[in-house]
Amino acid sequence: MKDHRTTPQAAAGPTALKKALTTPLLYFFILGDVLGAGVYVLVGQVAADSGGAVWVPLVVALCLALLTAASYAELVTKYPRAGGASHYATLAYGPFAGFLAGFCMLAAGIVSVAALARGFAGDYLTEFVTLPVVLVVIVFLAALALLNARGIRESTRANAVATVVEVSGLLLVIGLGLWIVLRGDGDLGRLTELGTDSHGPAAAVLSGAVLAYYSFVGFETSVNVAEETRDPRRSYPRALFGALVTAGAVYALVGAAAAAAVPTGTLAGSSGPLLEVVREAGGVPTELFSAVALVAVANGALLTGIMSSRLAYGMARDGLLPGFLTKVLPVRRTPWASIAATTALSLLLALTGDVATLASTLVLLLLVVFFLVNTAALVLRRDTPARDHFRAPTAVPVLGAASCVALATQIEGEVWARGLIVLAAGAVCGAVAAARMRHRRD
Repeated sequence: MKDHRTTPQAAAGPTALKKALTTPLLYFFILGDVLGAGVYVLVGQVAADSGGAVWVPLVVALCLALLTAASYAELVTKYPRAGGASHYATLAYGPFAGFLAGFCMLAAGIVSVAALARGFAGDYLTEFVTLPVVLVVIVFLAALALLNARGIRESTRANAVATVVEVSGLLLVIGLGLWIVLRGDGDLGRLTELGTDSHGPAAAVLSGAVLAYYSFVGFETSVNVAEETRDPRRSYPRALFGALVTAGAVYALVGAAAAAAVPTGTLAGSSGPLLEVVREAGGVPTELFSAVALVAVANGALLTGIMSSRLAYGMARDGLLPGFLTKVLPVRRTPWASIAATTALSLLLALTGDVATLASTLVLLLLVVFFLVNTAALVLRRDTPARDHFRAPTAVPVLGAASCVALATQIEGEVWARGLIVLAAGAVCGAVAAARMRHRRD
């Protein structure tokens, strides 16, 4: 029986994926996924919890995200293959933990794509045209699936263009905020106001950091394209840390610009806080931000769809999901069966319209995954592959795991109740998958 630590080279064959990603493409992949649609509502939510010093919890959240990112960098350069967290948990703890990690990632990814599809069909689109939501959702998800199936290179090139659009929109907000301050209508003093009527300074930082942490979620999806990266041991750490630091800098500047330009109460009460900056500055069509937001939503859905399909493919190859999910297109070398399956589930959720109750459990599910990844990085230190790989200081994954526990304690009881149902379903399915694998070995 082959070792389950099989390298990508050993896995070559009719179900192998095509290596097409370079360091710049991977950088834009991660940056585009982190700078997703959430940033357009993030600032107002953080301001409501932390006050005008929005940049403080954003910087704290970046530091927390970098801890778990370092564990991912170590594991992906050590085991560069599709499957991501599921594969790492399987190596460290066995198929049950591997299935649970993969199940949480899949559940989060599928619901996220469904929610983004509904978001694409909502208010931003109605700024330009009014169409039936069902029609928009079907066409939107079908188009994303076709782009995903066409090839990872085409998908990531589209992502690179979309990421430039997203970043340009955010840079415009920074510029407009600076203009408002320079003309005397802003207030730099708000940037030091930390705390609200219900939160003191320390509580405000923690509460705001929990919300801000959500905005950095997305970097973990990139590990599922490691097998399609030309030199993951060299490319992945550079692209990952570069993209996270870039995103953190953009977030902090956007938060500072918005807080200085617009009163904190206005930001906190708005579902489109960056649009408030545009209105305050004047001279820029508000439709421009609707267009940028649509690009951001579509890009986030595309990248999450790529992650979900590659994760399903990797879990199937590890024997944790049905084998037909490993089928790839003969020329394109993309996992068409996994793309079709994950898209169908997202479509089902999107058409029901009841994604809000599951969407709130996404972060909880990802914290479970991140805890498993951080601890797996420590457990797998006993495994020493022949090739060099990135290695984080031991304290980093320890602190990463502790940060997951700390953030989980800040999540509301209602979310825990829903999340535990999903986790219980994953545990049952994981036990069945583990039993099947033991039966096969016997």
